[in-house]
Amino acid sequence: MATAEPLSAAPLSADIASPDTMSSDAMSAHAVAPPHGCRPHTYGDAQAEAHPEGPAGAPPTLIGSVQRAMRLLEAVASHGEGAPAKQLAREASLALPTAYHLLRTLAHEGYLRKEKGLFVLGVAAERLSSSGAQQNRRGMITDALQHWRDAIGVPVYFSVYREGEIEVVAVADTPGNPAVAEWADFRETGHAHAIGQCLLAQLDDESRRDHLDRYPAYSITPYTVRDDRALLRRLDGQGRMQPVVERQEYALGTVCAAFPITVGSTAATMAVSLPSHQAGRLLPAARQLQNEVGKLVGTLAFSISI
Repeated sequence: MATAEPLSAAPLSADIASPDTMSSDAMSAHAVAPPHGCRPHTYGDAQAEAHPEGPAGAPPTLIGSVQRAMRLLEAVASHGEGAPAKQLAREASLALPTAYHLLRTLAHEGYLRKEKGLFVLGVAAERLSSSGAQQNRRGMITDALQHWRDAIGVPVYFSVYREGEIEVVAVADTPGNPAVAEWADFRETGHAHAIGQCLLAQLDDESRRDHLDRYPAYSITPYTVRDDRALLRRLDGQGRMQPVVERQEYALGTVCAAFPITVGSTAATMAVSLPSHQAGRLLPAARQLQNEVGKLVGTLAFSISI
């Protein structure tokens, strides 16, 4: 997964124009009940799932085999070129027979693979690492949006155009300043809201037409652009990297401003929204968000991998 270039925002001008197998019963039948008063230690896994924290006041129930397997995975991960079983057993403080059994199991499940006598991380472990990195990135995005939400006092949105679809990656709002309710599918109504218009404006002509073939423009409020031709004319006049202001085109009583940002080659945008009776705050809030994004780029080297 490639790491995208740092975010950068297009200038936000003040003259923005508004756009027009066994069953559980069978297992129970074969189970042997423990003597009265004896704790059924042989059912440790089930107890851990039912009572992950253990009884009140007692330490949590831990599964030793899982702990040992995790220590082996950590040991393997510390060797870029892999390591033999004996070395891994020693580093994980395991008896060699136990290490062999766990290594074979981990290899069978795809978490490890053996190459020329050395164990290295397998595809399943790499997927975990990739997913974890993505979760960390999304957490960083969410933290940033929450910071901007609190600093500006408006809902803040981050969205991308990925694989032919509009994707709202993260939203930060509060009960007092709620985000726009998605009453009509955001993916299908990109022609109507500022986020979608800003993303479509960054696409080439072929990609825009492909999107509109799948999600044609239609009126969802009295202010929405009427058809594809009108939308394409608007986008052509908008400019690929210019900001967009939308007034009640997606939701009555709501105004929104979105500006494009650079995330590698991916079309992306950040946006703010306000009730229409606070429309006078919209452009100042958008300008402040642009400045906040610029400060984060400059001071924290903020970047996002897509």
